[in-house]
Amino acid sequence: MKSPNLVQSFVHAWRGLRYTFTQERNFRIQVVIGLIVVAVMFLLPFAVWERVILLAVIMFVLVLELLNTSIEHLIDLVTPRLHQYVKEVKDVMAGAVLLASMFAAIIGAVIFWSHV
Repeated sequence: MKSPNLVQSFVHAWRGLRYTFTQERNFRIQVVIGLIVVAVMFLLPFAVWERVILLAVIMFVLVLELLNTSIEHLIDLVTPRLHQYVKEVKDVMAGAVLLASMFAAIIGAVIFWSHV
């Protein structure tokens, strides 16, 4: 389905974000944690490069969660019955999000530690 114009493309994108936010608990948790980090980040005297890194790792985790959700839904559509490969793909994607979240937490702790 091709979008007729740029505005409609943004409408579809926001619809996808809204769907993921309302339907995926982990995405909501990650968004809330990201917003808390951003709020604290602007209260403490961080260098610009530190802020950029924090924002980048937050976005990395959120984008990976969106990809995880997309892949899970696609797999459920293509292979609705439970299959060992489906479970493995979902577990691998969950593992990818977990690693990204752990990486983001470590980076955040290293950066925040120098300011506390």
